[in-house]
Amino acid sequence: MSLQLTVKEEMVERFLDAAARGDLMQVSMLLSQSPSLINHQGHNSWTALMFAARNGHHQVVETLLSHGCDKLLMNSSSQTALDIAKFWGHRHIANLIGCTDDHQRILLNADLSQQENYFGRETLDRQSEKRTDVVWLESKQCHPDSVYLLFSKLSPMVSTSQDDESTEGETKLCRFRYEAVKDLLQKPATVLIFLGVEKRGKSSFSSSQTVWEPPAWFAFSTDEDPVDLLKRCRENCCFPKTARRDLLKLSEEEAGVVAQARAMLAWHSHYSFCPTCGSITKLEEGGYKRTCLNAECRSLQGIHNTSYPRVDPVVIMLVIHPDGNQCLLGRKKSFPGGMFSCLAGFIEPGETMEAAVRREVKEESGVKVGPVQYISSQPWPMPSNLMIGCLAVAISTEIRVDENEIEEAQWFSRQQVIDTLFGGGKSAFTTPPRQAIAYQLIRHWIDMNSKL
Repeated sequence: MSLQLTVKEEMVERFLDAAARGDLMQVSMLLSQSPSLINHQGHNSWTALMFAARNGHHQVVETLLSHGCDKLLMNSSSQTALDIAKFWGHRHIANLIGCTDDHQRILLNADLSQQENYFGRETLDRQSEKRTDVVWLESKQCHPDSVYLLFSKLSPMVSTSQDDESTEGETKLCRFRYEAVKDLLQKPATVLIFLGVEKRGKSSFSSSQTVWEPPAWFAFSTDEDPVDLLKRCRENCCFPKTARRDLLKLSEEEAGVVAQARAMLAWHSHYSFCPTCGSITKLEEGGYKRTCLNAECRSLQGIHNTSYPRVDPVVIMLVIHPDGNQCLLGRKKSFPGGMFSCLAGFIEPGETMEAAVRREVKEESGVKVGPVQYISSQPWPMPSNLMIGCLAVAISTEIRVDENEIEEAQWFSRQQVIDTLFGGGKSAFTTPPRQAIAYQLIRHWIDMNSKL
């Protein structure tokens, strides 16, 4: 009997020592051999959880909690493991032991006031009730005040003013009148989208001094030679913007219009045929619906999402370290050198936004996420995504990158991020441009914490 007690005491000592040193492998092995070790108390009634909390061993604490250790046990000084973690300043350990209530506190300072992101400004009144009014739409299509935006293979025609040869000026959408494009509109394959009517004051295109009606805006795309399209432009330096980064040079007002128009035109370019039966479809409701011409097609029975414009939801999240003072950023091979961004991924069918955040972060970086908080969203017309921006609090910190998804992921301190955003020192990395919601999430976190 005495020998058995000596062996057990030795195992307890090894277990508590491993927890104090942060030896996760040893802790896990001993627990698998003797699960009863989990709540055993040693000298001064300290448990393995208390030792791990004292020394800030996050993974050991996480393992002990997952095995069901008792968080409420007290040592001879009437301290719990949570008390010990707080006393020694291990906030991330305290958050983990305190579970979601403490994790949630990291997000409580988030300012949830309305945030406008690039591509998100609603410049036009969409007037969706007019989409089924064929007579009204036809009258607006040939009205002299109506505005047409011309896309060359999904790239908007724009004009760029230049103050001198070395400086690129403001980028603006080329706006056409009906007479300038009516020959293109009359082609059978032309897809015309009604975008809405102007919200603000009198248009510069107004040809009448009578009662003012807001001009209607339309968009359409053509595969014609861009050189021929240039001849239609009254503005100087008119050309199609082809690169994605070029779309980020538009004003906030015009970016919102482009987001709507480009996403709609991209949808039509992929849905000329019915995805249910393969028959030809026709355009209806100002471009916001396609109807199959096969009378026997089951898409004509009930509501089917193949008949309406597609929007692909994407979660993009800034993951905050359990200590609240670091954030997780990753980079893809396609990124410019030194650039890191928020992790992101598509929401899968039957999945909530929060679940998608947790799954994508775990898949790409190996980090586990607890609380998730929505911040703001951004239309991203590449071709038709909705970026759902979130903050998320990590409950583990070890990074194991899935190299099929991203090239690298790192924890960056708040000071490193501040140096990058505001040039306060030598920057360790670069962020996406301010027009990207990733930048806005990073800036939001800095503002939330440091009140810059």
